[in-house]
Amino acid sequence: MLREMGYTQLVRFHMNEGHAALLGLELLAEQAQKAGRQEITPADIEAVRRQCVFTTHTAVPAGHDQFPLELIRQVLGHREILIDWKSVVVHEGLFNMTYLALNLSHYVNGVAKKHGEVSRLMFARYQVESITNGVHAATWASEPMAALFDRFVPDWRKDNFALRYALSIRATMSGTPICWPRST
Repeated sequence: MLREMGYTQLVRFHMNEGHAALLGLELLAEQAQKAGRQEITPADIEAVRRQCVFTTHTAVPAGHDQFPLELIRQVLGHREILIDWKSVVVHEGLFNMTYLALNLSHYVNGVAKKHGEVSRLMFARYQVESITNGVHAATWASEPMAALFDRFVPDWRKDNFALRYALSIRATMSGTPICWPRST
């Protein structure tokens, strides 16, 4: 679809969760086609890996799509990768979207520090980094809050996680009460 819209010079593709992994199959077919072949080579797989990054969001096995190979053949038709490159697409006898994304990405991350830890246990053969989804606090904090954090929470601008220490900011400074918004 992106190619049809005129985006022909894309360098990187992001697969956000395993259900996006079919992108990898299309990129493999594209690589082989560019070389005038139908067969996928190890060089094609490496070229696709260099183009792809993968974010896993689900830290429980039930959240990772997997299907019987016969169903995949019915839906996708004959694909050489299903025969010659099973190690890329099959995990424990099933076509596994998460493992497809893992195998066709050069960078993999979980969406939080703890999620990265759990994902490294789930996918022990793979290097899974951690990022923290959310707001870049240094951009979105109001000036008064930024000044307060600068004074009492060192490094908050570099590490959002440091804001956990904001809970220890005293309720008064120099006798002037700090008015925190009340939840309703």
